[in-house]
Amino acid sequence: MILRPLLHIINHTSLVAQIALGLLAGILLAWLWPEATASVGFLGNLFISALKAVAPVLVFILVASAIANHSPGQPTHIRPILLLYLIGTLAAAVVAVVASSLWPSTLVLAESAQNASPPGGIAEVLKTLALNVVDNPVNALLKANFVGILAWAIGIGLAIRHGSDSTRAVFHDLAQGVTLIVRAVIRCAPLGVFGLVATTFADAGLKALLGYVHLLAVLLGCMLFVALVVNPLIVFSQIRRNPYPLVLTCLRESGITAFFTRSSAANVPVNLQLCERLGLHEDTYAVSIPLGATINMAGAAITISVLTLAAVHTLGIAVDLPSALLLCVVSAVCACGASGVAGGSLLLIPLACSLFGIPGDVALQVVAIGFIIGILQDSAETALNSSTDALFTAAACLARESRS
Repeated sequence: MILRPLLHIINHTSLVAQIALGLLAGILLAWLWPEATASVGFLGNLFISALKAVAPVLVFILVASAIANHSPGQPTHIRPILLLYLIGTLAAAVVAVVASSLWPSTLVLAESAQNASPPGGIAEVLKTLALNVVDNPVNALLKANFVGILAWAIGIGLAIRHGSDSTRAVFHDLAQGVTLIVRAVIRCAPLGVFGLVATTFADAGLKALLGYVHLLAVLLGCMLFVALVVNPLIVFSQIRRNPYPLVLTCLRESGITAFFTRSSAANVPVNLQLCERLGLHEDTYAVSIPLGATINMAGAAITISVLTLAAVHTLGIAVDLPSALLLCVVSAVCACGASGVAGGSLLLIPLACSLFGIPGDVALQVVAIGFIIGILQDSAETALNSSTDALFTAAACLARESRS
């Protein structure tokens, strides 16, 4: 009798509110009854194990399906928008890497994570990267070798792209199925956050909280800088006039809605209506807006870069210029493959961490920390991603109209 009302409350309460409740409950438990945190810590370990199980399959299926089901022969006027998407995502990754270098974040990780041995430099990183690319696909899945998984996903996706429609449909259905499983795992995030926060605060106290606040400040600062400085510069290069009226319109009419929905896909209808009100070419925005919800992920690139470098700084790994540039490219590519569910970009952090030889167990601790701060991080990330879809579409359309 009690279970049914409880399930009703859970199903009708937003995930953000549930994670916030789990966060507060974990802090209170660690403060009032620290002896009990050893028991609830199992929930955090269980959540990390679930993430560990689903992340390799998610990367493989989503990337292979996206490539296999890509429709060739897109209209040529989409290309300028795709170029803006690429430039914006790469620029966001560069901003995140620079900010993380100027204001490095450190995290409270398990003792085994602190003892992980870093690679010697860019030469060792590239050597490990090359070996991981040619890894056996089964072994890559078993050991969560995300670089090898990505390489095999690209290869199989390109091969199946020339296959029958039914084969491509199977991969599309698999991608939908894996996404549902990811949603189910993420629905357990409040319990996982509760266990992780309780254990972390019982062990580290206020030090962990201050680390999370600093990390969140760097993330949100990067996203604001991209939204209010980088994106306007990119738009100005296209329309050659004051970009801020258009930038602020997109942030107000698209970004605010996306902040609360926390889903670029759910915000597609909002962006389509915005483009219609702006008087843009329908054949263009009807393609670029849904496509942007999948591949235009500046916020995700920031999240992946900042959290990866937080793990790097925590472990004392030196980051030289070639390694930083490689991380920018990898973060931008990873962001384009981010899952469409809330927190999807966090699941690609292990791939970026693997560039620096960071073990999967350590990377997944960083993913779990990402869920803890995800109440604001994921909302701001989605707002930046979705508003930029409409912004770059409008900039490209207006630039073409001014030239014609």
